This record gives sequence, C-alpha cells and structure tokens, in this order.
Amino acid sequence: MILDDTLLPIDRIAADQPYNSGKKKHHGMNVQVLADPAGRLIWASEALPGAVHDLTAARTRGIPAALAADGIKCWAGEAYQGPGPAVRVPFRGKGLRGWRRRHNRDHAKIRSLGKRAKAILKC
Repeated sequence: MILDDTLLPIDRIAADQPYNSGKKKHHGMNVQVLADPAGRLIWASEALPGAVHDLTAARTRGIPAALAADGIKCWAGEAYQGPGPAVRVPFRGKGLRGWRRRHNRDHAKIRSLGKRAKAILKC
C-alpha cells in the first residue's frame, strides 16, 4: 500500500485560517489517499481542513493503527515520521550517502506509483 496526502484547493477568504495550508500557501482540504502498488486508488478519506498536518490527519482517520492491526506494510512520505512499524518512510536530511541514499531513491520509485491515485482523485 502507498499512503499519501493531497490538498484539494477551495475558495475561502483569509479569515478562514483552519483551511489555509502553510505548506502549499493556499486554502484547501486535506485528503488522505491509499493506493495499491499499481497506482490504483483504493481509498480516500473524508476531507479535513488544510491546516491539519498529514500525520495528524492519518491518525485521526485511524490509518496507522488499522495497517498495524492487519499487518499491512505501507510506504509514505517524510511527513509521516513516527506512526509505527507498519508505515515505512524515507530517511530525512540532506547529504545522505551510501545505503541511506539508495533506500530513499528506491522508496521514491515505489511512492511515485501512488501519485497516479492522487491524479485520478483530482481529475
């Protein structure tokens, strides 16, 4: 499984602070997406305000706990650091060398297939 998030843009005014995503610099709704290794959309969560962090949104929906209970391994981005053993994330930092750099490259190749699911959701 591949876990990723997407920010669906919405039209809000500046007073609607909970919907303003600091990462994307515009208003939106945070949606968690689960995809299979072929890039097919399996599940999309209900939308949360854009200011909610990706890991918080995943924990709110119970995704890490459900994956751990069923013994399913999942690949996710750097924003999902620390949810538990079921979610695999890349190493953080710049200047990685050796096996850590190869790990991040292979991790990105696997996650790139899940980007198709986000594209399907947005189209």
